[in-house]
Amino acid sequence: MTTEHQDLSICCPEFDPAPWQDKLFTWENKKFIRDKVCTLFYMPLNFGAVMKRLDGKIRKEEATIPDYLCLSDHTSKWNMDLYLAVDKEIAGAENTMISGRFFSKVYEGPFKDTGKWMKEFDATVRSNGLTSRKVYMWYTTCPKCAKKYGKNYVVMLANVD
Repeated sequence: MTTEHQDLSICCPEFDPAPWQDKLFTWENKKFIRDKVCTLFYMPLNFGAVMKRLDGKIRKEEATIPDYLCLSDHTSKWNMDLYLAVDKEIAGAENTMISGRFFSKVYEGPFKDTGKWMKEFDATVRSNGLTSRKVYMWYTTCPKCAKKYGKNYVVMLANVD
């Protein structure tokens, strides 16, 4: 499902959790652009600035962001890699592709529950007979839009064997 381009600095589209709840799917060379966010004990410091920078590159290329999918990979307490889905290669960006089998589950609530969600997600992955190789988080809306919609959805996606 591809949605039309929207100014990410203004508003996030409302998220439908159904297509992502307890799903197993395969990506083959799914296109993304990658950037880094500085974090302080896992809390992002410049997330908005990075998203604006990526949005500018995408607008310049007249590209779209399928599903408004933006994966976060917390590589340390001090860094988070962002992978923003795109429908074509973007000049001036670090273009990359992700392939593999993935299992996804949607959570809703305050970010302080992330540790609890991660434990539950790991147990769910294992109970489905899968082994997680890497876990990404998708923060589906900014805090402002989560408040506006009354829901703070976070999707966890595990690259699984």
